[in-house]
Amino acid sequence: MEVCKSPQMFLYVLLCCVGVVHCYGNGLVSSVCGSMTPNHGSNSAQTSTAPFTVTADNTTFKEGDQITVLLNSQPGDQFEGFMLQARQVGSTTSIGTFNVADSNAQLLSCDGASRVVSHKSNTKKSVIQAKWTAPTSGQLSDIEFRATFVKTASTFWVGVKSSTLAYTGTSATAAPTVPSNPDCGKTKVCFSHPSSCDPTANTGCYFMAVQTSSNQSKMRIEMFGQAEGYVAIGFSDDQEMGNDDIYICGKDSSGNLQVQHAISTGKTAPTILSLGNVTDIKTTLMNGNTINCSFTSRNAISTRSRATSTSEYYLMIAAGPSNSQGNIQIHTNKYVSSTKANLQDPSQVVTSAEEFPAIVKAHGCLMLISWMTTGSIGMLIARYLKGVAKDHGCCGKDFWFMAHVSLMALSVTATAIAFILVFSYARDWSGGAHPVLGCLVMILSLIQPIAAAFRCEPNHERRFVFNWAHSFIALAIKGLAVAAIFTGLALFEEYEEDGWMLKVMGGFVAWEALIYVLQDLNLRAKKKDSQTCSEVPQCVPNGVYRPPKGTLE
Repeated sequence: MEVCKSPQMFLYVLLCCVGVVHCYGNGLVSSVCGSMTPNHGSNSAQTSTAPFTVTADNTTFKEGDQITVLLNSQPGDQFEGFMLQARQVGSTTSIGTFNVADSNAQLLSCDGASRVVSHKSNTKKSVIQAKWTAPTSGQLSDIEFRATFVKTASTFWVGVKSSTLAYTGTSATAAPTVPSNPDCGKTKVCFSHPSSCDPTANTGCYFMAVQTSSNQSKMRIEMFGQAEGYVAIGFSDDQEMGNDDIYICGKDSSGNLQVQHAISTGKTAPTILSLGNVTDIKTTLMNGNTINCSFTSRNAISTRSRATSTSEYYLMIAAGPSNSQGNIQIHTNKYVSSTKANLQDPSQVVTSAEEFPAIVKAHGCLMLISWMTTGSIGMLIARYLKGVAKDHGCCGKDFWFMAHVSLMALSVTATAIAFILVFSYARDWSGGAHPVLGCLVMILSLIQPIAAAFRCEPNHERRFVFNWAHSFIALAIKGLAVAAIFTGLALFEEYEEDGWMLKVMGGFVAWEALIYVLQDLNLRAKKKDSQTCSEVPQCVPNGVYRPPKGTLE
């Protein structure tokens, strides 16, 4: 019992006890989102009627509605801490999201969203105000607001309820099938990929439609596409992402579709905004990955730019995955209109911009020429045609050598030009296997001529080191170049239905490989004949028998 005699230890124990009671004075209580019960040691919730109330400014709600919620105390009572949630009647899961302007309140993340309001300190409070926004999709029903009030560390009430708010919306009503052909060009400005997209017949395409009022104060927006997480549409002043007004229809943490309003910030995740004045939201999720959403927006389009027009924008469609919390990830598909669309002129035809501009196609053509034509011929000459026109050439070099060097120099030059073209266009690292393979090809292509320029003489005792290294690097470049071409063609094939380019390239590579195999077999056969003839004086290297002199042939 010597511990009790130590004043320092007694003070330490006392402080620990105080810490247990007041460890949530900062209101960071996300760990008890489900139970809403404070961890105040052995103290339990009061069973008497709470001297505090939870009230809402409405008795009904529907998708996207905003409800003002008040936490009030009776005269003479105050509370130090609190937790506020909205739950469907009979449910233990919070729904909707909150916004607060009260300096004594803060938002907490539960289930991946700002679904909880709590205190910021243990100062005395008499009233707290918060705004709750109803979900925009999913199976909705009547709700109630629930709160926990902490008067002191040992006196608190859990699950204080508001009056029930009746649900009057149209939860889980399927969005009507997007009418592509009938209304496009008449009452709606439509944009799709491919341009022949008809969502009524093809679920593998992407579609958006905008129908505006005469003064553009109201827009009916429809979006359709196939994605694992979300489909988004955007209004932009240019064809690049950044400072664009975006609407996202994607899966939340529960797998239900929700509509979000956002502003893009370039190559980072867009900033989610308040949904604002968006009503009549209808969503449908088919087969787990076909997303169909429609809604009416009275929000003004804001692109944060100096655009002179308020009705002409480039239209964008993007689709991609979401994480388990419902946050969107980088898009896997993106389509941009070739020209600006006047939202008040449905008669115009809005087409998709060319997925791959001329500079990207030039990059691909140069790489094909380099490593499926000039590079391949140069390698074949060096390996199998050294004996052709031997001891004949120019500047003391055989013809085969001159042809090999010229063709490979042309290949390296074309590769460098292709490399510069695509990086000058992208101006960034696009990700994926293709740019990695391309960079490796470029690096090895530069190493090869540099190493050849400093090679030792043919009769040098260590010449074999260069020969083996030169052959190995050439083989590596060829393999990597073929892989880069296939991954590059796969990017093109995303926009084609028959995939003919990959099939043709596969056949070409197989034919080239067959040529190498046959040439190698022929080379081995010639070497074997040469070794056999070296042992028979009457034999010539081509395997023909030569009779001794003085005999009849």
